[in-house]
Amino acid sequence: MRIDVLGVKFDDFAFEEAVKFARDYIESGEKTYVVTPNPEIVWMARRDDALRSIINGAGMVLPDGVGITLGARILGTPLRRGRIPGIDFASAMIGELAQFGGSIFLFGAKPGVAEAAGQKLGEKYPGLIIAGACDGYFTESAPIVDFINSAKPDVVLVCLGSPKQELWIAENIESLNAKLYVGLGGSLDVFAGKVKRAPAFFRKLGLEWLYRLFREPRRIKRMIKLPIFVFAVIAQALRRNEK
Repeated sequence: MRIDVLGVKFDDFAFEEAVKFARDYIESGEKTYVVTPNPEIVWMARRDDALRSIINGAGMVLPDGVGITLGARILGTPLRRGRIPGIDFASAMIGELAQFGGSIFLFGAKPGVAEAAGQKLGEKYPGLIIAGACDGYFTESAPIVDFINSAKPDVVLVCLGSPKQELWIAENIESLNAKLYVGLGGSLDVFAGKVKRAPAFFRKLGLEWLYRLFREPRRIKRMIKLPIFVFAVIAQALRRNEK
């Protein structure tokens, strides 16, 4: 069962279940994609029917952000297992890949970042095959699709930022041959060591967004959407209670 938060439907998986789901898909040979919406993405999808359809059509929709779990609780349909940050999910999935010699393709970020991320991931996870890497600066998708297909990865991390990455996956998945596609925003910068994650204390309390705001004050324009998101959830909850 999926939990509806402003029209976006989230899977109520425990962390280990989500990782197992990904591995099962890889081993089955079926093709699907994973999305990790936060409140900002949900807010965009609320007014964009095509984006919302793409998100809800994913094989797995993970709640990346404390705002999502808060929203679900306000609506009376809590995500019992809590949030699953996309980068934590990806790290665990990569660890699983390494165990059976699986391969991954890294797509996105500035020139050189995907390659640097691949080098560090290869060092951290012996057994992992880095099938290829490509930055996120392109004008046509066809050469990227050909490059990925020639590399023959099991998994492709698409890190173009939302909603560009979700739209790109949906538009090109039929032409791609890999088994699993995961939209992960700025994760390659973290994997490459270009950006530091919040200390464990902030992550445990669900305040990673606050730490990033301290380090990057320009993100305030994006953070303003969070209270708007919460008010919209409260309004939806009130409408439900009136029925």
